[in-house]
Amino acid sequence: MTEQNSPACPVETTLTLISNKWKVLILRDLIPGSRRFGELRRSLGGVSQKVLTAQLRQMEHSGLLTRTVYPEVPPKVEYALTDVGHSLKPILDAMQAWGESYQSQNI
Repeated sequence: MTEQNSPACPVETTLTLISNKWKVLILRDLIPGSRRFGELRRSLGGVSQKVLTAQLRQMEHSGLLTRTVYPEVPPKVEYALTDVGHSLKPILDAMQAWGESYQSQNI
């Protein structure tokens, strides 16, 4: 997303970047450190390879993560959060705290 096509509202900008369940869960899984594609897919459970690939590409394009390919056979690929991606940690922490509070209300 460039400054020219960013929404005027900062909340909308944030939602545009982390607009679905998979992106938020990818962020959650990458906060501790880099992960390989297969590790992410297993951790996320119900995501298809096609959807995970698309989400990772979008997040890389947005500057939230990096993709590193190691020159091995078979190729080793790791994904890691950028500083911009890591800056979303307080938002995820707040979402976790809110979710725990909501769950404890037995709703």
